[in-house]
Amino acid sequence: MLNRTLAVLFILKKSKPQTNGTYPLYMRLTIDGKRAEITTKRFVDADSWDAKSQKLIPKTSLGKKAIHSSEEIKSINEYLKTLDRQVYDAQKDLLNAGKKITAETLKNKLTGVEEKQRMLLQIVEQHNNDIKTLIGKGYTKATWTKYCTTKNHITEFLKWKYRISDINLKELNYEFVTDFEFYLKSEKSIDVNTNAKYIKNLKKIVTECVAKNWLDKDPFMAYKVKRKQTERQYLTEAEIQAIEEKELEIERLVHIRDLFLFSCYTGLSYTDVYNLTPNNVSLGIDGERWIFTHRQKTETASRIPLLPPALAILEKYSSDPKVVNSGKLLPVPSNQKVNAYLKEIATLCKITKELTFHVARHTFATTITLTNGVPIESVSKMLGHKKMQTTQHYAKILDKRVSQDMQALRSKFTNKKDEGNKKISAV
Repeated sequence: MLNRTLAVLFILKKSKPQTNGTYPLYMRLTIDGKRAEITTKRFVDADSWDAKSQKLIPKTSLGKKAIHSSEEIKSINEYLKTLDRQVYDAQKDLLNAGKKITAETLKNKLTGVEEKQRMLLQIVEQHNNDIKTLIGKGYTKATWTKYCTTKNHITEFLKWKYRISDINLKELNYEFVTDFEFYLKSEKSIDVNTNAKYIKNLKKIVTECVAKNWLDKDPFMAYKVKRKQTERQYLTEAEIQAIEEKELEIERLVHIRDLFLFSCYTGLSYTDVYNLTPNNVSLGIDGERWIFTHRQKTETASRIPLLPPALAILEKYSSDPKVVNSGKLLPVPSNQKVNAYLKEIATLCKITKELTFHVARHTFATTITLTNGVPIESVSKMLGHKKMQTTQHYAKILDKRVSQDMQALRSKFTNKKDEGNKKISAV
């Protein structure tokens, strides 16, 4: 069905008079209140132009010489009728091609201007290059790496599904998104949560394209990113104590233990600990030493009062040559090395949980703060969370622990009741 809101109007541009007293005649296309104008490449006399009938008529004004001959008037009028027919023919062509009909697309069709082809992988590549340029200025190298991996998965998906090297952005739809999700699960064997990260990365790029009006419809509009709630590992007081008191004979393990415990008592991630400098430590509102920083991941402010164990670690490394030369607060090796050494520490301390640096952050949120009665609002602020909902996940973990503890207590009372019943029976 043709778009009934299309209107074609020929207008004189009286702001552009010619030396011979004529004015350029334009064709104005209006669809859904939006306009586009095309020159007819004809110039006409204002007195001969009848806007109501949309055609030239013979000039009858006395004392003025006619600019257009009767033959010229007839020729221009026929030409305008031809243009009018071409508009509706172009509208039909766009409709048959399944393209959205707007004043601009109709104008492009009539003037022979090809719509710019925007290809998905080209857009993703440009997006990734922009992030690479902004590493250290709001983005991390890890974020850039994740987007590069996303691009690789999209490239392989296009070959697998369509046998093509790239795809026009306008061909993206809901089916494309769900097929990409299926590919990651079936062909790449990627778990639900990692899958969700790649889908989220693609969605972020596509959303930017929608905002730039490169896409008429958001392919993700009806799609919901699927995630599975995971159990966040954290250490108990006993496990923290085991790590603190373990006699370690290898210096590198002692060093990594200190960094891990510092995170346990501050809640800072590996990257945030790595970036700390003496400038991040100053006196807080209570006159005690605090850490004032911004989380690199979320760019949110994080203010953390330093507990005695954390202060002791800072004091221990204050004169370390690596700290003095680097200008950092602590000597921090690569994340890969840290996590590799943590596995050794876990084995030596007989901790069966997978020990990573991020476990320390979870431990701060649960065992160090929430378990000891620190309000969840304060914990959220120290962790630098943007949403309270993120912090509440740790409270759910504690609810599970409370349930387990209470179950043990129930068993104790049940045993007492059973013993009481036995005594009564004996009597």
